[in-house]
Amino acid sequence: MNDSDGKLIAVIGGGISGMTTALEAAEAGYKVLLVEQEPFLGGRVARNSKYYPKLCPPSCGLEINFKRLARNPDVRVLTMARVASVAGGPGNWELSIRVEPRFVNDKCTACGKCADACETKIPNPFNLGLDQVKGAYLPHPMAYPLRYVLAPKVAAGPDGAKCKAACTCDAVVLDDKPQTIKVNAASVVVATGWKPYDAAKLGHLGYGTVKNVVTNVAMERLASPTGHTGGKIVRPSDGGPITDIAFAQCAGSRDENHLPYCSGVCCMATLKQAVLVREQYPDAKITVHYIDVRAMGKYETFYAKLQQDPKVTFVRGVVAKVSADPATGDPVVESEDSLTGKRSTTKTGMLVLATGIVPAAGKDDCPLPLDRDEFGFVTRRQSKHGLHGAGCASRPNSVAQCVQEATGAALKAIQDLAAR
Repeated sequence: MNDSDGKLIAVIGGGISGMTTALEAAEAGYKVLLVEQEPFLGGRVARNSKYYPKLCPPSCGLEINFKRLARNPDVRVLTMARVASVAGGPGNWELSIRVEPRFVNDKCTACGKCADACETKIPNPFNLGLDQVKGAYLPHPMAYPLRYVLAPKVAAGPDGAKCKAACTCDAVVLDDKPQTIKVNAASVVVATGWKPYDAAKLGHLGYGTVKNVVTNVAMERLASPTGHTGGKIVRPSDGGPITDIAFAQCAGSRDENHLPYCSGVCCMATLKQAVLVREQYPDAKITVHYIDVRAMGKYETFYAKLQQDPKVTFVRGVVAKVSADPATGDPVVESEDSLTGKRSTTKTGMLVLATGIVPAAGKDDCPLPLDRDEFGFVTRRQSKHGLHGAGCASRPNSVAQCVQEATGAALKAIQDLAAR
């Protein structure tokens, strides 16, 4: 890729928003640099179990995008990379990008021989550390690029030599070093995505202190075929089946002490997860504690169908407290139904906290001079400077909304180049 004429669009973040922006711009004939800090593209979508309301897997949509990327020479992809510093200004942003060593080059055929030779195990980053994986690993079965990664401690230790000896295509590079790449971009799209609100800050909800209390993102990994349970939803403490499960909505959201705003998608994510539980456990008892169920437009039908399930109970009111049952250690949920005024204390086998959406890259993580709102989301006010936000970097969005917004960001970036 030659960006010497400055006609380059840089996209920071390789999730669904970043990929969409990059592809739309590249397929319109523009040069794009796509920068992603993880070893693979796809972000949160790659970790999802299914989309709502159709309950189809995200793998098909990701595969289409990966094919589009592979055959488009106008997109250069940098993984394990992040913007380290920025200079210049509107129309000529000078980006210094640091690329961390992967210790595996593009000769890799994903044969897995390095993993077979490796004995060291590390927390599995793709599964949020819920299980362990070999220190020489393919991030996930559909990873793009389809290339293994060596953990730094593996590359530096005796297992590194074993991995190199096992590799028959000369792909293991134990002396791989960090690189710094400098580019000039006329327009930059920030699609750095989101992270869940830190559930450890919600002490009253028992996360980290009461067993079988998990977050909604962990629940996605439990339900996913690429997760550590192979898609079987089980109790984390003992791997047992689900007989009853509760969901606590707005875990930290719409709360002036935590996140004052609504994250928009948590309600539908919970309804989807309730359906996934029902598919696996037809007799399980499901309780949803909510403030308001925000199922807009076509999603109302999805919600109404679940309301008709006799084994699903909706309790209007936030969870006040979660404690451990003295006999079993299972979650005990204290709540009040604001419609009836009735208070209840109920033991459940598992509790899922619907934590909200927080911008993944804060001011300290992304050195671009971005204008942000009071919650850290990128605003539209800096568009005049050739800087644009897309997807959940700019506000809480569903996957469909991210794709729409990313397409708009691509058009804005193209306009930046056309104006030069």
